[in-house]
Amino acid sequence: MFGIEMKQKRFYTFMSSTLLPWQRLWQSVWRLIPSPETDGRLLIALDDFINPKVGRQIFGCETIFDHAAKANQSRYPWAQNIVSVGLLKHIKGRWGCLFLDYRFYLPKKTIQAQKETATIRGKVLPFQTKLEQSSEMLIGIADHFSTVPLLAVTDSWFGNKSGVCQQSCPI
Repeated sequence: MFGIEMKQKRFYTFMSSTLLPWQRLWQSVWRLIPSPETDGRLLIALDDFINPKVGRQIFGCETIFDHAAKANQSRYPWAQNIVSVGLLKHIKGRWGCLFLDYRFYLPKKTIQAQKETATIRGKVLPFQTKLEQSSEMLIGIADHFSTVPLLAVTDSWFGNKSGVCQQSCPI
């Protein structure tokens, strides 16, 4: 990384640091994108996914329902639930997605129970819905690319009013 050789464990320890100024780092990366627009606008993909884990004291882990689990997979794996946004770009005849930001989603019950997997440096994180997290990320991207219209592409979960967001969302 940055021309420095390091062991894999050291790299992941560095990347998981809560002391890194992630928002400034993301903006530095965004400035490096040579031509982010497609037909004069940013195409932003918004989705959530799970990242199965094995260890018991991993930040953001919870038993999560996996609606896409195959027949031979657990429907409730121990995993991190991640909400992400990415730039959709047509590259060499195919669509690609460059991640622009992400957030760990923790269920409200996990935060209310003040579980250790919902703490950073001993402090329990405040609860945010996936839509609130998405809104923050989209607003940050829209502020950075303020001269370009933004079109967010999502799956049906983010727009089906499934009880997660009954009031109007700020995006």
